[in-house]
Amino acid sequence: MKSVRILLDTTDKVKSFVNAVSAFDYEADVRSGRYVVNARSILGIFSLELDRPVVLEIYENDCDDLLEKIKPFMVK
Repeated sequence: MKSVRILLDTTDKVKSFVNAVSAFDYEADVRSGRYVVNARSILGIFSLELDRPVVLEIYENDCDDLLEKIKPFMVK
């Protein structure tokens, strides 16, 4: 499993992120505190507090193609 911090602070970023993640078959969740939603769910992501970074958890170790695609959303 790989975890990265991402920032989805605008509606356009959320839409672009969901489209990017949906293009791959990896199972992935977005976690904000104790809340976890499917990374392909626009409504789920909008239910999270998005004014600060959240954690994307990808349940696959070899997912470099997905990580490259979502690089614009990643923060340190």
